[in-house]
Amino acid sequence: MNFEIRLAEKDDWEQIAQFNLQLAKETENKKLDWETLSCGVQNVLSDEKKGRYFVACHDNKIIGQLMHTWEWSDWRNGELWWLQSVYVDAQYRQQGVFRKLYQVILNDAKMKKNVVGIRLYVENENVRAQKTYEKLGMNQSGYQVLEELF
Repeated sequence: MNFEIRLAEKDDWEQIAQFNLQLAKETENKKLDWETLSCGVQNVLSDEKKGRYFVACHDNKIIGQLMHTWEWSDWRNGELWWLQSVYVDAQYRQQGVFRKLYQVILNDAKMKKNVVGIRLYVENENVRAQKTYEKLGMNQSGYQVLEELF
């Protein structure tokens, strides 16, 4: 299957938000608020400082996505890129879509002198995704993510 990877555009917001709804349902059995999610996606697409979405397209249809954000590491004196909102439409899984999205981000990161690594978080129960990430060269970090959401 042929597909291309490109930086998401403002008009892509609705499909990205739909994929995020599906992602939350599939991985955490959560129902996200559409209005909040829509605004969140549109804010990223309007302000690259918040993050960047990349999309995989086949026949002008978005079939996969990922977003990356930035974190400064004082320990490493550089940026860590966090991958978020990783989703591939079910009918296009196991066809190299995520692999290509990841490769585009990885290549971009490696070309920048201030980027020192890539990270993502994955649900503990999502063993399939964990195996996919490990096959691409990612390793368990030894950290757990703790949070307090408001």
